[in-house]
Amino acid sequence: MSASPPPPLLKRVPPGLWVGLMWFVAALGPLVEYVLMPPRPAYAHPPPRQGLDPLSSRVLLGIAFAMILTGSARLRRRAALGFGLLLTGTVSSTVAWHQNQIPLTQYLAVDVALCYIAATRPRRTSLIAAAAALAALPFSLLLRTGLGEHDGVGSDPYIALTVAIGWLVGNSIRQSRVHTQELHARAAAQAVTDERLRIAREMHDTVAHSIGIIALQAGAAARVIETQPDRAREAMLTVEKTGRETLAGLRRMLGALRQADREAGGVLGQDTARTFALTGGRTAEAAAEPAAAASLRPAVGLADVERLAATTTAAGVRVEVRWQGRRRPLPPDLDLAAFRIVQESATNVVRHSGADSCRVSVDYGDDELAIEVRDRGKGPAPDAGHDTGYGLVGMRERIALLHGDFTAGPGTDGGFRVAARLPLPADTRTR
Repeated sequence: MSASPPPPLLKRVPPGLWVGLMWFVAALGPLVEYVLMPPRPAYAHPPPRQGLDPLSSRVLLGIAFAMILTGSARLRRRAALGFGLLLTGTVSSTVAWHQNQIPLTQYLAVDVALCYIAATRPRRTSLIAAAAALAALPFSLLLRTGLGEHDGVGSDPYIALTVAIGWLVGNSIRQSRVHTQELHARAAAQAVTDERLRIAREMHDTVAHSIGIIALQAGAAARVIETQPDRAREAMLTVEKTGRETLAGLRRMLGALRQADREAGGVLGQDTARTFALTGGRTAEAAAEPAAAASLRPAVGLADVERLAATTTAAGVRVEVRWQGRRRPLPPDLDLAAFRIVQESATNVVRHSGADSCRVSVDYGDDELAIEVRDRGKGPAPDAGHDTGYGLVGMRERIALLHGDFTAGPGTDGGFRVAARLPLPADTRTR
């Protein structure tokens, strides 16, 4: 299995690095304004002489820088601690510079950190972080007032707005991710269900016909074993042959399933989800084709109908096959489904109808394939609902997957009738 491609470079950069770079770039503003640029009367508050004076301001700014570095490094692994350090460092740097308000540019780093927390952490955690970011604004206002640096609320309302926007953006990203994960989980579960149903249909269609033949031949042998030992021996040889063929088919199917499980590492759900994602949302019928699932499908089709008719006739129910239209190759899925319809219908005739014959019609039309199986028996017995019901459900599912039409019920002149119409792909239609 090929390794998945690495994520883009921008996604490989830790979020704390983005936050730290943004904060330190914004922190250059006071340094340039108060230290490098000459004093101007336009200052909202006179800057300290010689930049950061007294020594306590420089110590406090150094502590703020250390908290920002630590918070940025801890943001991914310990989001709550990292965010708290970022918030505290931002407020501390404002006090160190004796600013009368928190610069909006420096608080943008806090907003980005909040957006990351809202996108990757539970909603309760992100709400607590947002409340802390908003609570820091009145706390900073009280702190500035106590230090005699109060000059109104300044940019605080705008900063509160950016906090709300940061949380909303992050929460939207989180909801989108959760919704996508739910869709993938549902798709994976549906893919697994579809694959199980497909295997169940194959098991039913492969085994039911053979078991029906075995039951009829064994019953016939038991009735004539005393009077016609040669016919009884012939019937038992048919039972043996059919049983061996069925056993071989089951072994191939189970072997394919085990091989698929080994190739998937024994984790069916994860492999199915990965297959669904890589195939852009297709169902298991389409997505599993290249893998071992394709080997579950026996190489049978309408070309085997004559052999099926001969086997069923040997079991005591004569099958008449009528071909109409120009016979031509069909896609494997369609060819298999058509054969299974005929096989299951013939099996139901043998097991439930009580008829001694049935007629199979296969019509290759210009744009569709029509199949009809009709008998003149008594129809399915009321107490045979399980086998017949599963067979009819399986046929209906096969036809629905190929966007065809399926009907089954009593015929107009008695007996039972099964009819299916399958649309043909454009490359197989007659012109």
